[in-house]
Amino acid sequence: MTKTAAAGATGSAAWAEALLQSFAQAGYVRAEPPILQPADPFLDLSGEDIRKSLYLTTDASGEELCLRPDLTIPVARDYLASTEAGRPAGFCYLGPVFRQRSGKPTEFLQAGLESFGRQDRAAADAEMLALGLEATAAFAVGEVDIRTGDVALFAALIDALDLMPVWRRRLMKDFNRKVSLTQDLERLTLAPSGGNEYEGVLAALAGSDRKAALALVTDLMSIAGATTLGGRSVAEIADRFLEQSTLKSGALPRDALQKIQRFLAISGAPTDALKQLRALAADAKLAIDAAIDQFEARIGFMAERGIDLAKVRFSTSFGRGVDYYTGFEFELHRLGNGEDPLVAGGRYDGLMSQLGAADPIPAVGFSIWIEAMTQTTGGAA
Repeated sequence: MTKTAAAGATGSAAWAEALLQSFAQAGYVRAEPPILQPADPFLDLSGEDIRKSLYLTTDASGEELCLRPDLTIPVARDYLASTEAGRPAGFCYLGPVFRQRSGKPTEFLQAGLESFGRQDRAAADAEMLALGLEATAAFAVGEVDIRTGDVALFAALIDALDLMPVWRRRLMKDFNRKVSLTQDLERLTLAPSGGNEYEGVLAALAGSDRKAALALVTDLMSIAGATTLGGRSVAEIADRFLEQSTLKSGALPRDALQKIQRFLAISGAPTDALKQLRALAADAKLAIDAAIDQFEARIGFMAERGIDLAKVRFSTSFGRGVDYYTGFEFELHRLGNGEDPLVAGGRYDGLMSQLGAADPIPAVGFSIWIEAMTQTTGGAA
């Protein structure tokens, strides 16, 4: 690291430390999870695609470890291992994370907040957005572009359409990929044609979840004495078979496609989007009122927090491309010049169970991308 870069990093840390002090005053306890983490939670929750960006090693027992690529999962794991697990608790953090990124430093600072166990989800969501905006103000960013969405609304829509489980899985996966859903929808309405050499495997996987598919493919490859195939891991092969199984199960109904497309076209200020969602639910006779009510409650808490709703952009098609998000999602970008987010986060209620929690635990949080903040502010400290 050059002296100039080191000075910038030191200044960034000082800037972020001051921000964390304000978070502490708001009731968020400083968390400092170990840098070396088990790799499995990251691979299981983000998919094998993340492997190429991790710094991996193994311990003496053969367990695969990695330098933490993110702080959300490590903070959540420490919370679940503590006596506070299941109770409302808030944490703030600041520290280095490690991820291979083309043309960018592979070690960089990340700050953020995580809130666990709060049942008042709409209020907690609004608090996260408000504190995220406070972070941009602390870094003297100025005007920001506030982008929001809600994957819970899309999930409610898919459930209301009463599609086969394989379709729900495929559509949710596409949504979480962030860029592929619109491209894929029309293709999914075409009836499957032809066959392939894996018809028996695809038939066996119809209606299965990812865990069952992984077990089946693991068994098949074990019988064949192989651990990879064409450079793909067992998990990657299982995911591919699941996708093919979905396509072989039949075409997506045209009526469902039209409702999904109308849903994905809804965007604008939150209050305007709320009216459009109510109209869609009524016109299409969709039982999605509970998810819309939660969205409306969040809007109310955002207003109470002093957030200017006219400056908030909501889109039903907005997603952060992270599989474990289950509800509200948001990104804050510099207005007019914001390809990379300054602050990004959302609700991930399902993550705690995936990490081993015996009972569901609500969770919401965000990360602050310090390097993006300092680029915006010219490295001020």
